[in-house]
Amino acid sequence: MYVPHFNRIEDLDAARGFVAAASVATLVTTGPDGAPDATLLPIMWHGDRVIAHFARANEHWKRIVTGAPGLFIVYGPDAYVTPSWYAAKAEHGKVVPTWNYSAVQLRGPVTVHDDVEWLRDAVTALTDTHETPRDEPWAVTDAPEKYVNGQLRAIVGVEMAVEHVDAKAKWSQNRSDADRSGVVSGFEAEGRGDAAARVRDGSL
Repeated sequence: MYVPHFNRIEDLDAARGFVAAASVATLVTTGPDGAPDATLLPIMWHGDRVIAHFARANEHWKRIVTGAPGLFIVYGPDAYVTPSWYAAKAEHGKVVPTWNYSAVQLRGPVTVHDDVEWLRDAVTALTDTHETPRDEPWAVTDAPEKYVNGQLRAIVGVEMAVEHVDAKAKWSQNRSDADRSGVVSGFEAEGRGDAAARVRDGSL
């Protein structure tokens, strides 16, 4: 991912928070024939590991060579920016449209797991992450064990050892204060307070 210095987010905790809030990512790997595969998966990033799981019927996991490099792509808010919002349009007209967005990419070797106990631990951790904040959280153990075992046989786990993190917040940081003010006003007029806030602080 191309990340100019003014768009780069160095705060690893901010990147972790962004990934946790998104909760899903697209895993991209390359099969033995050189063809790419991509699947959107629910993920959890703890320490230097990302865990997720495939439906067993998904052919993607079968094409992953253990230890081969993988890429998780996590997207956040994005929005079109019209040049009409820039003060520079009235000054000299040398402006063009662009797209603002936030994204985090995680890279590292990938391992497939087809062990029932690994899968049980993984889905329990993923479930607890999303259920714990609820008033009446559901737990994996709430379902009959035989049923859960059957569901576990229908999935395959995947794990990445994260070796590199790129975090990018492209929110008009390269524009003048007057241009950014115009972008903020434009987003707010369109009901995009989330985008306006990111232009103000340059956050993910």
